[in-house]
Amino acid sequence: MEEILMTRTIAVIGVGNVGGAVAHQIVTSGMADDLILIDRREGKVEADALDFEDAQANLTHHTNIIVNDYQAVAHAEVVISAVGNIGLQSLDNPDRFAELGFTSNQVKLVAQRLKEVGFHGKIICISNPCDIMTMIYQRVTGLPHNQVMGTGTMLDSARMHRAVGHALQVDPRSVEGYNLGEHGNSQFTAWSTVHVLGHPISQLAKERNLDLNAIDEDSKMGGYTVVKGKAYTNYGIAAAATRLATTILEDAHTQLPVSNWREEYGCYLSIPVVVGRAGVIERIRFDLTADEQRKLQESATFILEHFAQVDPANDELAAAVDQ
Repeated sequence: MEEILMTRTIAVIGVGNVGGAVAHQIVTSGMADDLILIDRREGKVEADALDFEDAQANLTHHTNIIVNDYQAVAHAEVVISAVGNIGLQSLDNPDRFAELGFTSNQVKLVAQRLKEVGFHGKIICISNPCDIMTMIYQRVTGLPHNQVMGTGTMLDSARMHRAVGHALQVDPRSVEGYNLGEHGNSQFTAWSTVHVLGHPISQLAKERNLDLNAIDEDSKMGGYTVVKGKAYTNYGIAAAATRLATTILEDAHTQLPVSNWREEYGCYLSIPVVVGRAGVIERIRFDLTADEQRKLQESATFILEHFAQVDPANDELAAAVDQ
């Protein structure tokens, strides 16, 4: 009887500034045995693959690199979608929704290919606007909701941790708590969830005369500052994506603020859940303040209004009418 070898296989679809940073972290950390790179720009993706192979002589891990093979993707445990075009945004308009039309069309094509090859693993969506693209992936592939998720406010929460850490002069990893809602302009810091070294941030704010609004503004401006300096962000989101992928591969059962399907809101948005090998395995109950609950509902409404513009169901209806 032939032995079946189990490998840790990750596919990165879209190998631009973000996808490239994700792939680089996967290779240097050795978190995958096989890494599949998918990109329409054959010269670019083949060059990246060769560059990664050249790097491996000086690394402590080996990763098999596979290029533009959707049949191989069918057997991947995790697909990370970094499809998009950051060039559609600008310093005058740093709005993720500038990518809505272009990226939604590309995501629909990718999702259809995944469905055609029989992919049945987990999808991690980075593509912007993240919550809407995550919802498109689930609708088109038909995968269970728990197997499709976005990085959501993992990056927004990390930026908040950085800002709080700076204000209190502690390591950001000593900060607990979350930004919730859309990965976009309607996201917000749920201060009721934030603790530093075990102390509620509200208590520390009173004791040390901290301006939480100023800290919140610092965290929000972080992304803009990065974009202003180099026209894109990639390392922070790559760290979020690879952490989420590792959580799945290791069946870690870690609580993370990923974009996940919320029946009560009828959309994907970020509220912390427990993630493991099966994807989202447990939802967490949070006692948010009335103001935080209002902001979460507003964020959900915002997501749904924009999703309606690119809902795959509308494409199917239009195709049926044409026929």
